[in-house]
Amino acid sequence: MFGKKFQNMNNCCQDRQPNCPIVEPVINKCVEREFCHDVEHICPIHTHVINRHVYNHTYRPEYTCSEENQVNNNDQGCCSKFMNNGFLSIVFFK
Repeated sequence: MFGKKFQNMNNCCQDRQPNCPIVEPVINKCVEREFCHDVEHICPIHTHVINRHVYNHTYRPEYTCSEENQVNNNDQGCCSKFMNNGFLSIVFFK
């Protein structure tokens, strides 16, 4: 019986009998899907370091001092030089 109904459906709809199903227009559904993919990229980065050494020369005076001691020894000789002159001088004090 169920199979007989479907077999006769084309004939039934054309005749427009009361129990015939009405075929509606097709409803199109659109399903949008996103697929995310991680793509790894290698970006080589090279760092070159330049070290500059700058020497600033400054000059400052550094004072030094020296001292010298000079001695002039005025020596007339020895006492015997005065005693040997041939004179004997004796002085007496009261």
